[in-house]
Amino acid sequence: MSKVLQGVRVLDFGRYIAGPYCATLLGDLGAEVIRVEKVDGSEDRFLSPITDKGDGALFLQLARNKKCLTLNPMKPAGKEIVKKLVASADVVVANLPPDTLKAMGLDYESLTSIKPDIILTMISAFGRGGPYENRVGFDGLGQAMSGNMYMSGSPDQPVKAYAPFIDFGTASLSAFGTMAALLHREKTGEGQVVEGSLFNTALTMMNGTVIEQAAIKRNRVATLNRSQTSAPADTFKTKDGWVLVQSVGGPLFKRWAELMGEDHWLDDPRFETDISRGDHGEVISERLAAWCAERTSEEVLSAMEEARLPAGPILSPQEVLEDPHIAAKGLFKETAYPGLDIPAPIMQTPVELSATPGEIRERPPTLGEHTDIIMAELGYSENEIAELREQRVV
Repeated sequence: MSKVLQGVRVLDFGRYIAGPYCATLLGDLGAEVIRVEKVDGSEDRFLSPITDKGDGALFLQLARNKKCLTLNPMKPAGKEIVKKLVASADVVVANLPPDTLKAMGLDYESLTSIKPDIILTMISAFGRGGPYENRVGFDGLGQAMSGNMYMSGSPDQPVKAYAPFIDFGTASLSAFGTMAALLHREKTGEGQVVEGSLFNTALTMMNGTVIEQAAIKRNRVATLNRSQTSAPADTFKTKDGWVLVQSVGGPLFKRWAELMGEDHWLDDPRFETDISRGDHGEVISERLAAWCAERTSEEVLSAMEEARLPAGPILSPQEVLEDPHIAAKGLFKETAYPGLDIPAPIMQTPVELSATPGEIRERPPTLGEHTDIIMAELGYSENEIAELREQRVV
């Protein structure tokens, strides 16, 4: 099956999540992605190590469908290799501060002097312009500085989400922008800069709350897992675990009130609208907490499903591996990797296309696995490659 991005070459200078996963999504859709990595391996390869050589769980997720070239782009010979790579590429992905990009010769001016129609997808913590331009940062800063952490946890303890959703959101938005830039180039022949930032993504996700604050000065504070704009919407302890119930809208509240035997609440002005139910959500959560405490998770979820109320179990990572819906849909691709005793359950392309789906075609690369092949494609002889390796350029 022909892939949407077949024939597109992407150079992945990304690290950790935002840049690499942007390139991963492009690779899933058929692009040839070359991960350019430090000679001894970049730090993100070794996070949460699970193989005998220390390759990490996150790396296995983000490096599928990629080739790996080891390179020191700061050495003169390395800079020449970068130029040859750029001349052969369509897209460069790099999540680095602007000054670092320039030092590596990956700023847009340097790239276009080599390939005028190149697309540079640059991802940083805060984006260009403004006093934070060259600050470094990870996902947590986006959560902290957007209001998200303030509105999570409790008033006494801000809480950062375990999953780096700002990173993955930034990667997804950057891939969206890169696809738009490729479409524009197809129409006009022009390349451009696609710029994503963790801060932009975080502010996007918290924008509704900020708009509310600007408009009516609501001055909200955190309420753990209980929603402030609808109810019932909270986490509840059962006899044998925890569940989450999430309800929005009058029809769902009506079904819930009937399930609880609290039909009179339908005429209570405290519970007339979503926002008033959110304002009095503590009362609603207390009622549902008492009901859940008398039942097992299975009993709670069965009753919720029968009433067509959104609810689900709070699963451990092990329980996620055993989830029947995941198995039925084949959402995890069991992927063998050198040094790993069992195949890694790598999540498939999360957006499902009916005609041109993304797919995991190749396992993640070992360190420098494709260096010789890529260098030969760029015109280097075996002796030249050996010499560059001796000099630790590749």
